[in-house]
Amino acid sequence: MMTTPQRELHEYLSETCERADVRAGSPLPLGTQERAGGVNFALLSRHANRVRLELFDHPEDAKPVRGIDLDPVRHRTGDVWHVWVAGINPGQLYAYRADGPYEPNKGQRFNFNRLLLDPFAAAISQLPPWDFASARGYDASAPEQDLVISTQDNCASMPKCVYVNEPFDWGEDQPPRHPWSKTLIYEAHVRGFTIHPNSGVKHPGTYRGLMEKIPYLKSLGVTAVELMPVQEFNEASVTRMNPRTGQPLKNYWGYDPVVFCAPKASYSSAGGSGQQKLEFKEMVRTLHQAGIEVILDVVFNHTAEGDERGPTLCFRGMDNAIFYTLADDKRHYKNYTGTGNTINANHPVVRDHILAALRYWMVEMHVDGFRFDLASVLGRDGTGKLLANAPLLERIAEDPILRDVKIIAEAWDAAGAYQVGSFSERRWAEWNGRYRDDVRRFWRGDEGMLGLLANRICGSADIYCKSGKGPEGSINFVTCHDGFTLNDLVSYRTKHNEANGENNHDGTDANFSQNCGAEGATEDAGIEALRKRQIKNFLLTLLISRGVPMLLGGDEARRSQGGNNNAYCQDDETSWFDWTDIERQQEIYRFACGMIAFRGAHPVLSKEQFYTDTEIRWFNPAGGLPDWFDPKAQSLACLIQENEHAALLLMFNAGASDTTFDLPPLPQAWRWYLAVDTSGLTPQDLFVAGTEALMDHSQTYRLQQRSSAILLARAQECA
Repeated sequence: MMTTPQRELHEYLSETCERADVRAGSPLPLGTQERAGGVNFALLSRHANRVRLELFDHPEDAKPVRGIDLDPVRHRTGDVWHVWVAGINPGQLYAYRADGPYEPNKGQRFNFNRLLLDPFAAAISQLPPWDFASARGYDASAPEQDLVISTQDNCASMPKCVYVNEPFDWGEDQPPRHPWSKTLIYEAHVRGFTIHPNSGVKHPGTYRGLMEKIPYLKSLGVTAVELMPVQEFNEASVTRMNPRTGQPLKNYWGYDPVVFCAPKASYSSAGGSGQQKLEFKEMVRTLHQAGIEVILDVVFNHTAEGDERGPTLCFRGMDNAIFYTLADDKRHYKNYTGTGNTINANHPVVRDHILAALRYWMVEMHVDGFRFDLASVLGRDGTGKLLANAPLLERIAEDPILRDVKIIAEAWDAAGAYQVGSFSERRWAEWNGRYRDDVRRFWRGDEGMLGLLANRICGSADIYCKSGKGPEGSINFVTCHDGFTLNDLVSYRTKHNEANGENNHDGTDANFSQNCGAEGATEDAGIEALRKRQIKNFLLTLLISRGVPMLLGGDEARRSQGGNNNAYCQDDETSWFDWTDIERQQEIYRFACGMIAFRGAHPVLSKEQFYTDTEIRWFNPAGGLPDWFDPKAQSLACLIQENEHAALLLMFNAGASDTTFDLPPLPQAWRWYLAVDTSGLTPQDLFVAGTEALMDHSQTYRLQQRSSAILLARAQECA
């Protein structure tokens, strides 16, 4: 029997394999991927009839050095357009054009004259300032109802995508994976944290600048940084001027992404041609080495493309009707975000895009968690209806790749949804807006707040029990980026947002704030003393409450925004961390550090279960049961049993008069020690562990007005 001789592999390859420098490519994965000595490009567009990949040498190029038209027969699989190109090196600039129907009344807004960004770009070139006006896909001179497609090409004014495929050395990097019970979140803005001239860093306003401040974060005692948006955005998108200074306002916060996977280029000290991705990774790796987790504040509810008059940057030019939730007339956009458009998050295609982006940040960039801006939007269907079991939210919670990351919802949106306590399944933690409001109102002296304060301190069982969540589902905060800082909360009765150029109409009016006797900064010693005491009361309450505490960056040093409670457009000293505040406000800084340490030293305060009746007992100043329904009552105490050898006594007095508390009887040989009293002068306001002041045998404790205190009860042999 004759056999066919085997063929040499190299000869067989030469006969059967493509040798062209442009090949069909593969539809997966979307975005870019190095493959067989070249790069595969893949882009999803169901309704496009023509797609072109363009390559550039410089960000400001008005023409590509190469354009590759994709054959719909050879370079398309289903809804995905794809091509493989040889000779692509890291740093290569690229973008797309997509052609199809420009029929706004049918939901489609294709315009081949508009350069489009890759939704999965790993980096976007810096091109300040971005000219969003030139990115509009229509002729702006026509009335809205008669809009016609613009024929002006915007290539020179658009940033380009940067191909980056680096073998980054992660070394032995491992996520800290702190349990919720040991998590303390510090919310910070990458630029604002170190951009101030007195920050003392070599690379201000950057990822590397934040790395330089890691020793500070360690000394403070936080275990996670929650970074305000780093998804690439255009800081020049705000077109107003500051009416006080005449200076242009900027999109400082960054809640306006253009793509979902690219880290902000201007936050890189090394450059914006792909270096931003590497520097971000360095930052994550260094934070992990310090035991600090990285949580990203991500925006998947809308994009920078705005409403029907907004720019065409990415999704709108690829498949507007798929990616956005449209009004019944298809021409306009449903706006559940307050920004002009709403991502159609529960369309299967968009779900996949969001999940892929989350996996990218976790797998490729090693981040440890996500805080989802206006997360209720992600639970709406294509008609805007809130879904009982939103597919996207379930997919995020159950995704096997994302299984160990922290997921946090801002459980509301700008269209009336408020889902605190009922947001999706147990895996989702939530920003507890009710904690913020109730704690503010109690310390402001509002009536009828005793029961609400007790519930918030105990982990908000009244909110979370019904959904099966424990106190770890509650991200407790008194302040965050959105609203007053802690200093301004006790210094201003009303918002002062005039510098935003919106006639003080922007920002919430529900601040539940007080000014302690003067609006804004004052040299009155009595008012200043009361403000410091109230700040300490807020810090103490936050750090003894079950749930997960979140501290707004700078609150530990009384950072002020001058009464601006919506500083989204203030890229100046209004928003920046002034590092000289640490020295000027050493009393508050010391107290914040001490209370963080106190929480860590008493794990009973942070258990991931609600208190049982044997763990905690509430009483009024006279030692009896509190009258939870007395609207005038403003003083409250509780005894928390730590173990058989120790207990904590917490006392709160939000009233305008001093209050005497009867101390619970102690077992023989036990004694009371004073740990904290917010009315005390430093250092008697907080005693370092092991130095608590032994009290005499008094059976009472006099707590000054608007103060809180913590006593420790310990057996003598354990003292």
